[in-house]
Amino acid sequence: MDIILKGEQLKLLPHKAIYWPKEEALLIADLHLGKVEHFRKAGIAVPATAGKANYHIVQEMLLEHNPQRVIFLGDLFHSSYNYDWEQFNEFMLSHNHVSFELIIGNHDILHQSQYNRNNMIIHDQELIMGPFLLTHDPVEHETLYNLCGHIHPCFKMRGRSRQYLRLPCFYFGLRGGILPAIGSFTGMHPVNPTKDDRVYVVADDQIIQVE
Repeated sequence: MDIILKGEQLKLLPHKAIYWPKEEALLIADLHLGKVEHFRKAGIAVPATAGKANYHIVQEMLLEHNPQRVIFLGDLFHSSYNYDWEQFNEFMLSHNHVSFELIIGNHDILHQSQYNRNNMIIHDQELIMGPFLLTHDPVEHETLYNLCGHIHPCFKMRGRSRQYLRLPCFYFGLRGGILPAIGSFTGMHPVNPTKDDRVYVVADDQIIQVE
């Protein structure tokens, strides 16, 4: 689904990311690579295939949109080093025409040398692009519109008999917007939009605006 935000055309993707055609940039929040392996090492029974879905998702978006830049809005890797980081390095090498960039999030604790191995570009806390201030945590700026991750937003769709369904969503307020977590093994936090906010849920590989 195409939207206009601060005069810029953005594509909200069913894969829970944003493609910015003008900048040929793919914006991805909270991939949390390595989380499945981290849990399995701790003895928690998580299927090994759960983490592989993340690579398939990113691969599909790269093939469909052919971005020049992939910008991770923090929490690219979940915790300390494990073998999943080697898989991701192989993935980046297979797309060496793409600039992979990371805005450091609270889970991004790997040593700098790991990020440098394949010339990943690191942004310490923020990146300014056009009218947008890209960060991991939500911030307020006097003039720029903040796009971030961290929250893992979802919207509760209520039904009869007190039933409800939580769906990941894109949330756009007056001063900032939050991308859903793209990782396949992450939690979600409900948002409470006001009448001036825009919310787009992701359901059945579709983007649906909440009225």
